[in-house]
Amino acid sequence: MKLKDRLSLYFTLISTLTLLAVLCAVYFTFIKFLEADFFERLTDRTMVTAKLYLEADEISADSLNTVRNQYLKTLNGEVIRIYNSKNRATFIGDDQQYWSHETIEKVRKNKKIQFIDGDRQVVGIFYKDNQGDFVILASGIDQSTHLRIDKLQKIMVMIFVFIFIGLLLSGRWIAKKILKPLDRFIDEVKQIKSSNLHFRVQEGNNKDEISLLAQNFNNLMEHLEQAFVLQKTFIANASHELRTPVTRMMIAAEITLSQERQIEDYKKALLSVMEDSEKMDNIITGLLNLAQADLEFGAPELQEIRIDESLWAISEEWNKKESGKLLVDIKNMPEDPAELLIKANPTLFGIALNNIISNAFKFSDHQDVHCLLDIQEKETIISIQDKGPGIPEAIQEEIFKPFYSFSAKTGHEGSGMGLYMAHKIITLFKGTLTVQSRKGHGARFILRFPKP
Repeated sequence: MKLKDRLSLYFTLISTLTLLAVLCAVYFTFIKFLEADFFERLTDRTMVTAKLYLEADEISADSLNTVRNQYLKTLNGEVIRIYNSKNRATFIGDDQQYWSHETIEKVRKNKKIQFIDGDRQVVGIFYKDNQGDFVILASGIDQSTHLRIDKLQKIMVMIFVFIFIGLLLSGRWIAKKILKPLDRFIDEVKQIKSSNLHFRVQEGNNKDEISLLAQNFNNLMEHLEQAFVLQKTFIANASHELRTPVTRMMIAAEITLSQERQIEDYKKALLSVMEDSEKMDNIITGLLNLAQADLEFGAPELQEIRIDESLWAISEEWNKKESGKLLVDIKNMPEDPAELLIKANPTLFGIALNNIISNAFKFSDHQDVHCLLDIQEKETIISIQDKGPGIPEAIQEEIFKPFYSFSAKTGHEGSGMGLYMAHKIITLFKGTLTVQSRKGHGARFILRFPKP
């Protein structure tokens, strides 16, 4: 069953049950009201009977006639009995006993009773008079109430049927209206194929669950698109970049094995193979790190890290293995440690910084690298300055592309993945990575993280 049908059904059932409960409450309240009203009329009947038959000698003939005309309109199926102290019918011409001695004694004991006997309603009172103690019982059939109840039943059934149909139709219309954005969302999702992963569904202006679902779906599509792009980039670039060193290795091996050679020639061939193997290892490492970066980005939670502690830890690691030193300075050191916190993934943040620092040491031939942490009011800035040859302005935008390497100097070669990964990771953490450089004056890489 479709969601809109279920919503319509549930809405109709709940509304119908509520309506049924209200109608039943009105029905039974109306019955009790009419029943109580008829009991009141029977009570008045017993009191009037007592006045007419037991105290007729104490009132005038005019008053007696007035009372008779006002109160003695015969009820449907009316039966009235007056019983004396011996429980015998008296005063009324019809001396049939009608009610049992047990009922009469119950009236004497309780002074007043009222009960239902089949279709009849009965009222009994105990009345003291100068002529003795009497029990008066009156009963009747409330035929008008039965007619009203029958009409009320028919009216309520008709109302119930009409309202049920109205609720069913209106419930389906409301469900269709509410779920219209969901239908649009489903239709748009059906259009998504592997060839158009850039497509995004409409999120709408309403801040409801369907809009939230569309937002989360678009976020998922963004991650999937990145994953597909990564896969295509990985395959295309890996096949392109690995083909050259593999080809050189094969050619060198074929030439070396084509004839007998001196030991020195074999050594040179093996050294060439080792160089190409190292290049392949660097390329593979870069590609795997890039894949790891995208996988880590899929994790929904980031951690708060102390950026100064991270820099000191990285500096300690680099100063153990490099001839040059990584010098870290802090500007505008805040009194509140919370000002030093940023939200990031520690592993990826370390990869990004290490890639930039590695480039700085490599291109400056392992001279000292300066890192400045500047804590400002609205953002946190990290500057990494090297003493290398600098980066020409014309290619500064290219260095952040995958597999781009602009230096052919021995010892400066690389896979071209380090700065690309660093830029990608910093961007994922809502930061920016830029470079300032002039040829022959080194390069300064600037990382900016906005404060929340």
